[in-house]
Amino acid sequence: MTETQSAISAKALTRKFDAFTAVEQLTFSVSVGEVFGLLGPNGAGKTTTIRMLSALIAPTAGTAWVGGYQIGKADQQIRRNVGVLTETPGLYDALSAEQNLAFYGKMYEVSNLSAQVERYLRMLGLWERRYEPVSTFSKGMRQKLAIARALLHEPKILFLDEPTAGLDPEMAHLIRNFITELRNQGHTIVLCTHNLNEADRLCDRIAVLKTRLLALDTPQALRQTLYGRAVVFHLGQQAQSFHPLVENLPFVQKVTATENKLVVRLENPEERNPEIVRCLVGAGADIQFVGELRHTLEDVYLQLMKTGKEAEHE
Repeated sequence: MTETQSAISAKALTRKFDAFTAVEQLTFSVSVGEVFGLLGPNGAGKTTTIRMLSALIAPTAGTAWVGGYQIGKADQQIRRNVGVLTETPGLYDALSAEQNLAFYGKMYEVSNLSAQVERYLRMLGLWERRYEPVSTFSKGMRQKLAIARALLHEPKILFLDEPTAGLDPEMAHLIRNFITELRNQGHTIVLCTHNLNEADRLCDRIAVLKTRLLALDTPQALRQTLYGRAVVFHLGQQAQSFHPLVENLPFVQKVTATENKLVVRLENPEERNPEIVRCLVGAGADIQFVGELRHTLEDVYLQLMKTGKEAEHE
């Protein structure tokens, strides 16, 4: 993808704070209409990356294009064309929800401001509380108001830093659904989160950072790259006696037998499973059910963190 074909394109993006390197040689592209996840531990450079891409701080080296504008050369245009939700959104507690949005809307020179304020307050269920000071709002309500503020000027690119952090399950569910709705409307979203289940559900692709880029792909592809595919055959008897039979099949990569389960690692299980089933049944196995062993995104993340730490000490 070129800079013009991508919503975001970063090339060797680097940021140092004195002797400390927060982000190192970061290169990636984000497609238009994609939800792109940034995962990593505290201090991995996620928030610094968002701050650079939203033209809030300058990179030490490298560059990026956001919405077709190059950082460092068209920062004002970038700021006008992105929306940013920070992890700790700064709202004016003494002002009402309506006044907060109106204030930011005037800064962005939003046309038809009153209609836009009403639209997003209604969309996020805050219209009935529009006259109340933000100091009376719960954390979830403040988070929704901050999202409304990020959307007020109709940006096509959104940076969301921990949008569901600290929210109760019902409110987090609402915010996740709203993110999905925004994607369906064509918004490009960069999502920073520590919630791996959330990232798995929402993100089209995921970049795992630890100052530098450790991995970038779809959640499913990351699982398959690290772990391959494995199928679990649940039998009505001890599985160990069938271990040699399955292991000798030419397409099987590895077999593990535990009690009544055979875990078979292989490629293309959709194509090969029937042959394994016929082989087991022919040998007298009582197959109760068959299912694919699925690794979580947490498994992938922890493995990448472990591998990344090892690589640093090589």
